[in-house]
Amino acid sequence: MILVYVTCKDLEEAKKISKVLLEKRLAACTNFFPVSSMYWWDKSVKLDSEFALVLKTVKEKFREIEKEIKKVHSYELPCIVSLNVDEASKDFLEYIKKEIKD
Repeated sequence: MILVYVTCKDLEEAKKISKVLLEKRLAACTNFFPVSSMYWWDKSVKLDSEFALVLKTVKEKFREIEKEIKKVHSYELPCIVSLNVDEASKDFLEYIKKEIKD
């Protein structure tokens, strides 16, 4: 199992990306929440309000997820990273695997 972390411009974009990935059965569930972000862009430090999106999925689906996110994301260079999950409850892992399309 992995978590995929994506930053989005707003709540609507986080919901839109979530819906696409859930409907394609690439993610079993998602969470999104407001975050404040600071980062380098165009040779200066920026401060923005964004929404973080966390997807629960399997490692084998990462490249397909990345491709789908890039189709609908508004950013020129979206943050799309995977985080390996070392431990999780057996029941939750079974749920994740059951909900992801083969």
